[in-house]
Amino acid sequence: MNVNNCCLLIGNSRLHWAIQKLGVWEFIHTLPSSKEITNYQKRIWKWAAVGNIPNNLKLDPKKQITLKDIPLKNAPQWLGIDRALGSWGAFEQAKSKKLHSKGIILADAGTILSLTCISHLGEFTGGQLSAGLNLQRLAMEQKTQNLIYPKFNSLPSKIFPLSTEEAILRGTYQSLIGTIIEAQKIGKMPIWLCGGDSKVIYENLKSRLNITYCPNIILEAMIKIKS
Repeated sequence: MNVNNCCLLIGNSRLHWAIQKLGVWEFIHTLPSSKEITNYQKRIWKWAAVGNIPNNLKLDPKKQITLKDIPLKNAPQWLGIDRALGSWGAFEQAKSKKLHSKGIILADAGTILSLTCISHLGEFTGGQLSAGLNLQRLAMEQKTQNLIYPKFNSLPSKIFPLSTEEAILRGTYQSLIGTIIEAQKIGKMPIWLCGGDSKVIYENLKSRLNITYCPNIILEAMIKIKS
């Protein structure tokens, strides 16, 4: 397999891997029950956890990345490790490209849509949290009698679809898209976008906002962080 090193981020619903093969980093996302875990866990170089650690994972505590390891200015002790890593990593990239003069907003569209504001000095200045696509759709199915979780996950072309399923898809996507648009409008900072549901959001927003698509920014930050 020629795997040299792995970085692992344990998310709320999936495992996120940065895998170095012959000097090149690849990024994959697996379920906690995936058989691929056995191929990678012996090579884990660094790891961090947002969600619960699966029982089938044996991790060295000395290799854990925690908030104190991340040089994000003014980061509060309660800040999630994923938000801290992603925000620091996005700001460092923005700074290297001289795109940080207004600060940045990192939008992470995962289980939770998190918006994290970083000032032009690299300081954490606050954020917003709201339910991601999956949580919204699960809540609609579980808390109503007639709404069912959609069988597919594309963004309908019509703003106001006729079918209930497409209306759920459009409405849940629209809530995330609208949140990001409003945040950029008020904050007047460029958006950096990552997360499992980020690709379709980026396709919808790339012609409308100052937005940078960086799907693997959290894992890229883990690779660079000093441990």
